[in-house]
Amino acid sequence: MPNIKFRASRRTLTSHAGLSIIGQCFEIAGVDSIDSRFPTTLGMRTSDVIKSYLGLLCLGMSDYDAVENFRRDKPFQQLLTLQKVPSAATLRQRLEKLAANDLQARTATWSTTLLSLIEAPITAETTHVCLDIDTFVMDNSNSKKEGVSRTYQKVDGYTPIAAYLGNEGWCLGLELRPGKQHTMKESNAFERVLPRAQCLTRQPILLREDSGFDSQAHLALLEQQRQVFADEGRRLDYVVKWNPRGSATADRDTWLAVAADYWEELRPGKRQALWTQTVSIHDDNKTEYVVQRVMRLVERTADRDGQLLLEPDYELEGWWTSLDEAPEAVIKRYQAHATHEQFHSEIKTDLDLERLPSGKFATNDLILHLAQLAYNILRLMGQLGMTGELSPVRHPAKRRRLRTVLQELVHRAALVIHKARQIILDFGQDIGRMTVLKTLRSRLRYPRGTPC
Repeated sequence: MPNIKFRASRRTLTSHAGLSIIGQCFEIAGVDSIDSRFPTTLGMRTSDVIKSYLGLLCLGMSDYDAVENFRRDKPFQQLLTLQKVPSAATLRQRLEKLAANDLQARTATWSTTLLSLIEAPITAETTHVCLDIDTFVMDNSNSKKEGVSRTYQKVDGYTPIAAYLGNEGWCLGLELRPGKQHTMKESNAFERVLPRAQCLTRQPILLREDSGFDSQAHLALLEQQRQVFADEGRRLDYVVKWNPRGSATADRDTWLAVAADYWEELRPGKRQALWTQTVSIHDDNKTEYVVQRVMRLVERTADRDGQLLLEPDYELEGWWTSLDEAPEAVIKRYQAHATHEQFHSEIKTDLDLERLPSGKFATNDLILHLAQLAYNILRLMGQLGMTGELSPVRHPAKRRRLRTVLQELVHRAALVIHKARQIILDFGQDIGRMTVLKTLRSRLRYPRGTPC
């Protein structure tokens, strides 16, 4: 084995070269403006605390102790324009204090400001830009954290709610909820993400939700929102999965009678019926709304291998919708809703947020709000720098996973050189990634859009 020695050089080597781009995004989003709203007479600036933790999240770290590795890391401090890097204890205490003062309410504008100023690409699904809202489970078993309880996946943890815009999956909302809280509870308040989506795109918006959001009050609210959009010359549509519940599935004979005129054979032993019906619903004020529901009834008398069943098997599904399209088109639009599961996975794994670091519910909620900005920054770096001709050698893709962005752009080695009052990152012969980072820095230096 060769005799290898290690020594420290006067020139600093950093493995987080992408922090220069991340620091620019903090500046564009307006993170520094928080000092005027949360001033401190003694100690560290509020913006230094927030940017330090955001920097950790953008590096794929979430625990407080990880910041200790960067307290003497000059590139981390300089590239994020920090006066000082907090200790783990200071970081924990200040985040808890800021969460108690409801900093979460002021972080929602950071992502929309960043995306609007940079004019982030927002791709539509055929005629509409899709806005997907759903809850997911964070497994925090074997812990005594505040708010941890039994979730619908039969594990102890949290069930946060998130909203994603466009095929790129821009996160417009990410809020923590106790594990036992039902999806529908307080979800109407989460419709405040609609104005954020309306600010970022002028195209028609299609709201997609699963059966956990099926309630008459919620559908009535969506109809009211559609009218608000129409008054402003905009268009809002929705597709919400119908929850059949026990009373609907029990009356099989009625559904078979309705479907009698719509049967079509898909294969030997399997046929389906598709139709659209109108249903009257009422809100809490007894106001009546007439909405459409696409129905699908599937009958199986044999499995896919041709084995005959003793009794026919029936599957009943439905989708509430405002789209004036064929039932097949409505169902196909809803099936693309499953893409958001990948975005949930990236938040939990790539940002290391499966198990939240704090024992206090409000602090963990603040951390998720900060993770929303970190997620959008990494997504922005991936869409602007890792798709098209600029992308390093990778398979073609419409969207890069956050982990890929961390590997290709953020965790890159560079020599930090201080010369003529400038900071130079020397990438050596790695011309490809240097070109990407240089292009991103130039794009972020001169934002082209207007803030929301």
